[in-house]
Amino acid sequence: MTTTAEPVRVTPTAPSILARTKTILFGRDAAVIGLLIVVWLVATAIVPNFGRPNTVYYLILDVLPILLLALPMTLVVVTGEIDLSVASMVGLSSVLVGVLYQAGWSIPLAALVAIGVGLIGGALNGFLVTTVGLPSLAVTVGTLALFRGIAVGLLGTGAVTGFPGEYKDLVTDRLFGPGTAIPQILVVFVVLAVVFGVLLHFTPFGRSAYASGLNAEASHFSGIDVHAVKFWLFVATGLVSGLVGIYWTLRYDSARGDNAQGLELSVVAAVLVGGVSIFGGRGAIPGVIAGVLVIGSLHSALRLADVSADAINIATGGLLVVSVIFPRIVTGIRRRIARIRRRGSRLGLASD
Repeated sequence: MTTTAEPVRVTPTAPSILARTKTILFGRDAAVIGLLIVVWLVATAIVPNFGRPNTVYYLILDVLPILLLALPMTLVVVTGEIDLSVASMVGLSSVLVGVLYQAGWSIPLAALVAIGVGLIGGALNGFLVTTVGLPSLAVTVGTLALFRGIAVGLLGTGAVTGFPGEYKDLVTDRLFGPGTAIPQILVVFVVLAVVFGVLLHFTPFGRSAYASGLNAEASHFSGIDVHAVKFWLFVATGLVSGLVGIYWTLRYDSARGDNAQGLELSVVAAVLVGGVSIFGGRGAIPGVIAGVLVIGSLHSALRLADVSADAINIATGGLLVVSVIFPRIVTGIRRRIARIRRRGSRLGLASD
């Protein structure tokens, strides 16, 4: 009688809170946070009006879509995948809110439909990547065109405007009253940042995401359901894209088929600047938040200094290139130092 051995289920070792704190304080995240502090100090010193509450208020409103989308995108990229359809889903969600409101629906009901469609779009991406086995880059480039095409098809080149003031105020009112710097909608981001941060850094699901990005095949044989991890992360990305579509519509009082066009590139750039490896297996939420704020602060300061849009794009592109190349240079230097030390140790042992 023969028996079939079942695969041994191995749970990835959980990093301690102390180890995670050390990584944030002394790792790549600390460098990005330090860069953010430098950008703010320099911009406040040389750019007129940069540090004023009104400037900070509009800076937060401008970067909030990128901040929100960067949260699930961080986890997706950590697993070694990517989602380039997020901006198109933002546009489609925005159009749905506008079309349904125009048809007589209330804003809350239209928003629920937009969120539901975001979930369906994310599930479609997840199904094609995890079940069908297609590359996420190819899948999300395809759904980028699909979602955008549906959005434009529903509304054409027109726009829906004139949304109720009480709903627009939900995303534009200031948390501590007129003249202060913090919009109340930032509370939504803080809640989601805590949820995604805890999920990635302090739960078995997050450890499975890291393991999947480092080596999907080994993770599968150790008992991790890699496909399920990736599927639900694509669903989360669709959900947040739906929320951002609602925000975009109410903040700008406009539902258009081309809303948020090109935003996916800003999200990916911010995630990479924030220290997430494009190859998967490495990255953290604090660094990504700092990366978004670095790019947003740089844009705001350069606009206030009357720098041309082309120069701003050059500065952003240069920052992205440096953020991708620099870690590889540091890794190469560390490996070289380690080899020199090992060679020195062997020579020392030989001489003894």
